[in-house]
Amino acid sequence: LKANLALIRRYWSHDETCVLSVKTNIAGCLSKLGRHDEAIVLRREIFARYVAIRGVSDENALICGLNLAASLQTLELWDDSTTLLRDQLVPTAQRSLGAEHNVTLTLNKNLAHVLVGNPENTRDDLVEAK
Repeated sequence: LKANLALIRRYWSHDETCVLSVKTNIAGCLSKLGRHDEAIVLRREIFARYVAIRGVSDENALICGLNLAASLQTLELWDDSTTLLRDQLVPTAQRSLGAEHNVTLTLNKNLAHVLVGNPENTRDDLVEAK
């Protein structure tokens, strides 16, 4: 994949979304290899670039944010994942894609998973999140 990224940068450097797509694949591979810290760094970079290029309401930017939130959950960074999902991604997806869109539903499902999965949350926190 790194060789592919080098080729993409060489021949399609004008198409940043193509470069970001390859970086997304690399982040996924890093995550599957258990190199979650490296994957999170790359996912943060990818999400920031998508937001800068297309805005946070773009479907691809939301999916990259979803990937970042999932990586944060893997490392049990509950507060970071909750903040990203609750404050930025879910409201934006509901506004731009609609409440019934697959990405919006997946974001809501991940938010519920984060809230339930966080061992520090009390019953009152979960009721308030409802």
